[in-house]
Amino acid sequence: MMVAIAKSAASNGIDIEGATATRAPSMIVSADALEAAASEVEEIARARQACCDGIVVSAFGDPGLAGIKAAMMLPAVGIGESSMLEAVENGRRFGVATTTPLLGAKIDALPEALGLRSRYTGTRFAAGDPQDLMRDPAQLRSALAGAVEACIARDGAQAVIIGGGPLGEAARELQPLFTVPIVAPIPSAVRRIIRLIEARSAD
Repeated sequence: MMVAIAKSAASNGIDIEGATATRAPSMIVSADALEAAASEVEEIARARQACCDGIVVSAFGDPGLAGIKAAMMLPAVGIGESSMLEAVENGRRFGVATTTPLLGAKIDALPEALGLRSRYTGTRFAAGDPQDLMRDPAQLRSALAGAVEACIARDGAQAVIIGGGPLGEAARELQPLFTVPIVAPIPSAVRRIIRLIEARSAD
């Protein structure tokens, strides 16, 4: 699903290939799971670096991204950082709507690291167990809509990121329900990696 979303966001001539972590947790719902995923994500990137022009880490906490950037010359982006950089365009204040309350501190750390703390209105969490919500798309969409509404009405967000790669389809479906931009992280990351690849090619 995430690869399909990425392909739909890519411009002509850009090929997207997916690689799935198999040792890491199947769904990242806690800080421990995020840390556990990082080393395997870095391994995947090292294994693929000779046959690609750029790397997208498609988990919202961007596990392994710092290590990839430190070790490789290839452009690399995460869906977390990319969506936040897009959300603040035109000076907007932004919030995050997602399903994983145990990742709250990790999500809060991202805008801090990116220098966007003053534009960040906080994260709101969908009601319900993350695993259960993922099994019921209609319930997921409804629960996320409630979190988006809270970001806007209670926190003053002028854009809301749907915080998670597996939430990509819900992100697309929620935009028509709101007047503020609903930022889908995977397309944000695809647009950003293409810009970085093109800039590198032009140098």
